[in-house]
Amino acid sequence: MADDDTPPRLKLGMVGGGRGAFIGDAHRIAARLDDRYELVAAAPSSDPLVAFASGRDLRLPEDRVYTKFAAMAQAEAVRDDGIDVVSVVTPNHLHHPVCTAFLEAGIDVICDKPLAMTLAEAREIVATADEAGRFLGVTYTYTGYPMVREARALIEAGAIGAVRQVHTEFAIGWLAAPVEQDNPSKQAAWRTDPEQSGASFVVADLGTHCFHLTEFVTGLELAALTADLETFVPGRQLEDHANLLLRYTGGARGILWVSMVAAGEDVGLRLRVYGEKGHLAWEQGQPNELRLAPYGEPVRTLVRGGAGLSPAAQRATRMIAGLPEGYYEAFATLYRDYADVLTARRDGSEPDPLALWAPTGADGARGLAFVEAALKSHADGGTWVDFTGA
Repeated sequence: MADDDTPPRLKLGMVGGGRGAFIGDAHRIAARLDDRYELVAAAPSSDPLVAFASGRDLRLPEDRVYTKFAAMAQAEAVRDDGIDVVSVVTPNHLHHPVCTAFLEAGIDVICDKPLAMTLAEAREIVATADEAGRFLGVTYTYTGYPMVREARALIEAGAIGAVRQVHTEFAIGWLAAPVEQDNPSKQAAWRTDPEQSGASFVVADLGTHCFHLTEFVTGLELAALTADLETFVPGRQLEDHANLLLRYTGGARGILWVSMVAAGEDVGLRLRVYGEKGHLAWEQGQPNELRLAPYGEPVRTLVRGGAGLSPAAQRATRMIAGLPEGYYEAFATLYRDYADVLTARRDGSEPDPLALWAPTGADGARGLAFVEAALKSHADGGTWVDFTGA
């Protein structure tokens, strides 16, 4: 039997994520992992056949399966058992209208990144959330890993001293060939289509993850950047590779490389932070380990679940040391943080301060500001562009 103080499950809705959609499955698994949500309604697709087939897959009652997101927002807002929060897992071009419809209906939103197609759209979504008094989260997944949170805690504690350099890379070989042209893939097609993805492909898709990750871990704020973008695959409309140099407030420097054409790479996300007294290194391929190399001392490998880690890392940990955790658990950490925040808002209480580490709409808008600064720099021949944020 549940304890009396066990919070009730939040009633979750989802827009997008029908049959064959990887990210929809990821959001659903993440939401259920800590038993804080129950999926009760969805608009999986605008195609009725796909929508209702997906609804059956998800064991949803037929009257809670929708083909139009606006109708879902209106219907769920007036039901006594209507959803508390909706996950938006559609292609980018739908983020603005879908988020807006639910926020205006008085329903909290968790949106997959990037928050919108443009900075102007992102600002409008954030403003709508503020005006409606609703919560808006954006799932920059990689900040949910325990050892990423340990890295942040160590930097905050001064373990490597003042940060001097930040190197981030996110390399994938998935689109080294024209997959969207030769072997049509729905996921590849919309990501490389400016009508659905926006003016950027790889900077918006991978670069925003890296940008948010570096600011999240280091506590630094970007001050200026220069960008060199390239489209290597003939016939592709958007950039599939990017190199950026970054300048942070306080004088630190950064290098950011993102590519969808790094042939042979699976999901090569790596972060290194160099300070006055040592450095930290983490990569998603070994997510349960964090390398701490103090200057002039032996290198240490910190292991998730091990003794002596920070409260932030412990809070994001589910398994004991030796049993691995990965992508779904990192995603679930964000969903648990959001559940804590949303439950506290409903109760009129304060959430655990560590729950507030989860990215919000403001972080999503900042990511779109990063994308637009990179596009401007490249269009201007790689000039340095001041970054003023969202």
